[in-house]
Amino acid sequence: MSIESNLAQIKQNISAACSRAGRDPSEVTILAVTKTIDADRINHAVSLGLTDLGENRVQELLSKYELIHGDVRWHLIGHLQTNKVKYIADKVCMIHSVESISLAKEIEKQCAKIDKVMDILIEVNVSGEESKSGITPAEALAFAEEVSKFEHIRVKGLMTMAPFDAKNDELHQIFSNLYKISVDISSKKLDNVSMGCLSMGMTGDYEVAVEEKSTIVRIGTGLFK
Repeated sequence: MSIESNLAQIKQNISAACSRAGRDPSEVTILAVTKTIDADRINHAVSLGLTDLGENRVQELLSKYELIHGDVRWHLIGHLQTNKVKYIADKVCMIHSVESISLAKEIEKQCAKIDKVMDILIEVNVSGEESKSGITPAEALAFAEEVSKFEHIRVKGLMTMAPFDAKNDELHQIFSNLYKISVDISSKKLDNVSMGCLSMGMTGDYEVAVEEKSTIVRIGTGLFK
């Protein structure tokens, strides 16, 4: 399968999921996950109109950064160590995986140096899997309140990952719960905090995520297979 046909199928699936949920497909951003994908194939995807690219690892992002052409926006979507923030602070438009105050403090410190306000998402471990990163749902509001105090960070929403083997009912529950947490935080009207972004859904479950109000779907395998 070509990237063109894969992308066409993904867009068709998103459109159908939006139709079922009474949503507009323009509300959903396809984030091309470029982990292990070479620069030529990424550039081809960009030529097809994909402008949002996501990397899991800092080193891999840095190795590709200068090789990708066009007006692209890089997102850091994987676990981020505090000592790596300085390398990507000036390169990414959003960090999806903020799950500790120590990481938020380092983002604040590095972005203050370059006079930049970084958009972030708070990673919430809705499923409770021990292997998954993220704060617990019960901690989400207090965490948002704490991070809202930083001048060089803007909380734009939440991110989660569902278990790979989750059935449809469980997926709906997990994604729906993240949306409910976002509504709860939004109602508090915190400074520097908005809940317009929900980064949830990957190759195996993005259609369910879109039905449950995802605004960013992170797709790698489904696009580049």
